[in-house]
Amino acid sequence: MHKVGIPLIIDVEASGFGALSYPIEVGVALNGRDSFCRLILPAPNWTHWDESAEKTHHIARDVLVTYGHPLKKVACELNKLLADKIVYSDGWVVDKPWLSTLFYAAGETMKFQISPLEMILSEPQMEIWHKTKDRVVEETNLTRHRASYDAWLIQETYKRTLIETGF
Repeated sequence: MHKVGIPLIIDVEASGFGALSYPIEVGVALNGRDSFCRLILPAPNWTHWDESAEKTHHIARDVLVTYGHPLKKVACELNKLLADKIVYSDGWVVDKPWLSTLFYAAGETMKFQISPLEMILSEPQMEIWHKTKDRVVEETNLTRHRASYDAWLIQETYKRTLIETGF
């Protein structure tokens, strides 16, 4: 673990849970209450769709076709926003490949790093993580499972565990 201020958190929602899935929404919790969120217009060859994933994130494929942003635009916006920074993910094992899929399809090089959240969590933070996160969810009374909210939730949980453990 290395010391970090309040980390930038990224979260990606996807079309499914397996190897054929692709990113459909990306959200970033920045400093303060600022955030970034984009629905992603699927590439023509991105056809896999898992209805159980849709039940989790509540984003229908036709919503992506109507409101999604082009891959290149999303990749360029992320690069501009996050250039030379490290962002953290609580689902790095899936978020990193989904971001790689996005950037590859967009023909862009990722200009930021994504790292597992566990790299900056202390043992005491890990011990109280789930209880703290549950408390934040209860206090906000939001049940929305979307990328920007999930990124904010992780960042807020991080802040609270940092305070509660005195790190």
